[in-house]
Amino acid sequence: MASYMDYTSPSTQYTFDVNKSPLFKKDNQNLINVLGVQQLNTLENVSLLDIFLSANNVIEPHYHQNAAQLVYCISGAATVSIFNPFTKQLLDFSITPGQVANVPQGWWHYEVATVDHTHLLAIFDAPTPEVILGSDLLTFTPANIMAHTYCLNENQWKKVTAPVKPSTYIGPYKDCNRQKITNHYNQLNPLPQYHSSPYTSWYR
Repeated sequence: MASYMDYTSPSTQYTFDVNKSPLFKKDNQNLINVLGVQQLNTLENVSLLDIFLSANNVIEPHYHQNAAQLVYCISGAATVSIFNPFTKQLLDFSITPGQVANVPQGWWHYEVATVDHTHLLAIFDAPTPEVILGSDLLTFTPANIMAHTYCLNENQWKKVTAPVKPSTYIGPYKDCNRQKITNHYNQLNPLPQYHSSPYTSWYR
């Protein structure tokens, strides 16, 4: 039994509608609902994210500092990518309905829907699913620190990371214009006419 819960209290909750607990919504096909101890006060060491994605949408790179995560595919299909900090390998696991991928606590990972109407359940062994997002790391780490640490041009780093929005959660952005980004890059870094930008195909 949860030590923090008085089970004689009239405020004790045993049921909850996760559909009424949004964490993030990009649009009607791409959204995340959350269930933790704040929503259902009898929860112990468990919480979840209810994730809906359309094809090619990405749960941005991130890690959970307080919990391991089990990703269960309810419908559709997704690729769960995990960075193993011990082997320095990026592992890609394709999952379809009934299949799972396990993400150890604190490991960098992301999920990409490979078809429309993908529904994933992310289950955590903690009462609240805490998260550190890649977009927040890129946005809030001072540019001069990144430039100095990795021997980069600070102004170029600022220009490259300027479009990154904090707490992206699901990418790409609704207003993402890759052609505009590519044109902007080519204006900053003009190449001879007979060369194509190495970034052109990347941004397509």
